[in-house]
Amino acid sequence: MTRVHQAGRYGLAEYFRKQLMDASDPLPNEETRWYLGNMLERFSRSEALFSYQDGHFGLRPLALLYDDAQQCAAERERCLLLRQLGDQALFLGALFPEHYARKGIGRDYFVGMGSGAYDYLAAHALEMRNAFAELAARFAQMIELVARICHREQRFNAREILALYQRWQHTGDPALAQQLKALGVSLEGSPNQSH
Repeated sequence: MTRVHQAGRYGLAEYFRKQLMDASDPLPNEETRWYLGNMLERFSRSEALFSYQDGHFGLRPLALLYDDAQQCAAERERCLLLRQLGDQALFLGALFPEHYARKGIGRDYFVGMGSGAYDYLAAHALEMRNAFAELAARFAQMIELVARICHREQRFNAREILALYQRWQHTGDPALAQQLKALGVSLEGSPNQSH
């Protein structure tokens, strides 16, 4: 039976959740698997990923989504925009790394934007806080996992890991430290936080 027929038997979101169970070690918690399955099913429809702007459909750049979120006075609206930012960073970083690499955008950019967005949501969202906390803490692993279940076998290369490490050294960001540890990098000493 083909994968498409298997997915049709029980719905695309459930198909992705099963793939997450089969492909991940350590296994994301149940709430995170539920969230990721729904996100992947949602982004299978182009209207969920692309937005209508200036007379055509396109992807709003992550940096502009971040700026939009920072400009929001209402917490609910800020959380919605940061959720969109985190989801798009995860999806695009997992499935289209080569496209963005040609534009000079590495995976460390997706990790920084996505983990930061989910970290904010873990503290401020009204629901799914545990899922957002796990997505923030394991964002680099989640990119690998989503790539794997969507059959995009792409691992972080040494240059990308070094860029994450250098960003951690410069900022001391604990989310980046968690990402590096999840990738198996030992963090000796404290980061250089002089700017």
